[in-house]
Amino acid sequence: MATKYKVATGLLIAGIVCFGLFYLIGSEVDENGYLNEPFYLLPIGFIFICLSMVLYIVFAITKKK
Repeated sequence: MATKYKVATGLLIAGIVCFGLFYLIGSEVDENGYLNEPFYLLPIGFIFICLSMVLYIVFAITKKK
């Protein structure tokens, strides 16, 4: 597997791990009524997965030329 595909695959795995961690950590409401959740993992996961898809598409287009 070429190095460029390893980078794209690594980003995809990192995005999936972010979603998994969000699910595993969970959320809770403290005694003051505030919601405590690791919300930052969701946008980071989406960014990693979108970057991975963009890289796969770019690599597929450049491979055909």
